Amino acid sequence: TFFLIVSILFNFLVGGRIAKLDPINSTEVKQRQAKIWLLTGVTINLILLAYFKYANFFIENVNYALGFEWSLGKIILPIGISFYTFTQIAFLADAYSKGVKEYRFAHYGLFVTYFPHLIAGPVLHHAQMMPQFRNPANYRFKGENFSAGLCIFAIGLFKKIVLADGIRPYADAVFNAAEMGQQPDTVEAWFGALSYTFQLYFDFSGYTDMALGISLMFNIKLPINFNSPYKALNIQDFWRRWHMTLSRFLRDYIYIPLGGNKKSSFRTYTNLLATFVIGGFWHGAGWTFLFWGFLHGIALIIHRLWSNLGFKMWTWIAWFITFNFVNIAWVFFRAREWEDAVKVLGSMFSL
Repeated sequence: TFFLIVSILFNFLVGGRIAKLDPINSTEVKQRQAKIWLLTGVTINLILLAYFKYANFFIENVNYALGFEWSLGKIILPIGISFYTFTQIAFLADAYSKGVKEYRFAHYGLFVTYFPHLIAGPVLHHAQMMPQFRNPANYRFKGENFSAGLCIFAIGLFKKIVLADGIRPYADAVFNAAEMGQQPDTVEAWFGALSYTFQLYFDFSGYTDMALGISLMFNIKLPINFNSPYKALNIQDFWRRWHMTLSRFLRDYIYIPLGGNKKSSFRTYTNLLATFVIGGFWHGAGWTFLFWGFLHGIALIIHRLWSNLGFKMWTWIAWFITFNFVNIAWVFFRAREWEDAVKVLGSMFSL
């Protein structure tokens, strides 16, 4: 709680300073000053996130590579730090590039700490939420919103408790066995991987539905975060459907600032790869998460190359390839260690 309060206060002050300099309409000197404030704010946010979430990962790898025995002790990860850090980085970036302003600390604090989204998203933007918070009509009870929100919450709860938690033991049986050194057979490996693919969807989608439902009961509409991602016909389509708010964040605040597709083809592919490696690392401190992001970056590059050549394929083949790529990549996302992922994938392909 203390860290969250400090984070909110720091970003509110930095965002206010950027807004006061008004970089969109001010002189070049003030634009440079605003940019310094932006870079300072983003850097400090990332340093704090890196310390709590990634410090032990880096220390472990340095120790492994150089034979040291450094230790930072046990670092307790603040709940929701990834989501409220990304939310506030987006606020600072929007203050600099879009002129977003927030002068009331209570409103800004509500925006950051709005509880339905803190644990599992979606990633929120200031412009999406503040007009709703400022609307007096949203502070009155609305039966239609309450009943609709309760229905959405119930659907999400069913996804999480019945479907995700019901499927979890089948996935755990395979991956836990791999952790203990056992080699699953081909059928078991595919069954475990597919089980995790659906467990993850129902788990994450269920949490998001619950957040949307609770929020709607308070007359606040959160952005939609999933749109049948396993129906996707290519990897780009998948990322337009899966964790949609994170996809937009990665596009708007990492891919486009890196240059997007406005420069050479090589630079475009490099930007795609860097964006998804960073996205993979955001999900967790481990080489498996980095490699999962790397795989998706490579898949997007291949998709772009294929599209540029003008080739097309039958719909069912496109779906089959996309779904199975996503399913195989999830193995790295689920495995605790690299060796566990190799065991499961080795069995899947009879290697």
